[in-house]
Amino acid sequence: RVAGLGESGDPERDTLLVDGRPVAATPEPVYLMLNKPRGYVTTLSDERGRKTAAELVADCGRRVFPVGRLDKDSEGRLDRNTTGVLLFTNDGTLAQQLLHPRHQVDKVYQVTVSGALEGAEERLSRMRMLEGEPIQPAQVRRLSQKGETAVLEVIIHQGKNRQIRRMCRQAGLSVLRLRRVQEHTLYLGNLPSGKWRYLTDKELQDLKGSDGVE
Repeated sequence: RVAGLGESGDPERDTLLVDGRPVAATPEPVYLMLNKPRGYVTTLSDERGRKTAAELVADCGRRVFPVGRLDKDSEGRLDRNTTGVLLFTNDGTLAQQLLHPRHQVDKVYQVTVSGALEGAEERLSRMRMLEGEPIQPAQVRRLSQKGETAVLEVIIHQGKNRQIRRMCRQAGLSVLRLRRVQEHTLYLGNLPSGKWRYLTDKELQDLKGSDGVE
C-alpha cells in the first residue's frame, strides 16, 4: 500500500519501496576504539593473508571500517608492528571530516628507541625534511631512559606512511616499540591489547566537536 504523509515503516518487518525499488535502510552509526596489537595490518582485508585489525572488531555485529588512510601496500597509518588507538566506525561522513587536511589533530605516540640517544629530542623536533619530503614539525620529549634505551613521546599532525619509524631512522635511532596512545580526542587508557570498546557519549561528543568537526 502507499504510505501516507508522515508515516514511518519498520525496515526489520516491512518491505519499503520507492517506484518499485527497495529502499536501503540507513544503518545505525557505530563508533568503537580498538587497541591494535602487533602483527595486524590496518585494512579490511589483505591479499597476502596477513591478520587484519578488522578481524578483531568483527564481533561488534556491524560492518565498520578503520578511520585512516589505507596505503596500497596495506600497511595503513598503523603498520603491523605498531600498537595502540585505532578508531572504527560506519559513519563515513564523520570519517571524512576527521581525515580532512584542515583538521591537524594530535597523534600521540610513545616510542621506545635505542641508538644515538643524546640530543635525540632536538634532532627529531627540528626535522623538516624526511627523505627529501617536507614534513610538519613534531613535538618530542623524553619520558624515561634506562641504560641504552629511552622512551620518547612524539606528537605529530600528519599521517605519512611509517612516519615515526622513518624519522627515528633518519635521526640515528632504532625503534624497539611504537605505541599510539592518543588520536584526535581519544585516549587509549587501560584498554587491553587486542580488545575493543564502544566510545562513550562524552568521547563521541568531544570527537565530533574537535577542531570544528560536526
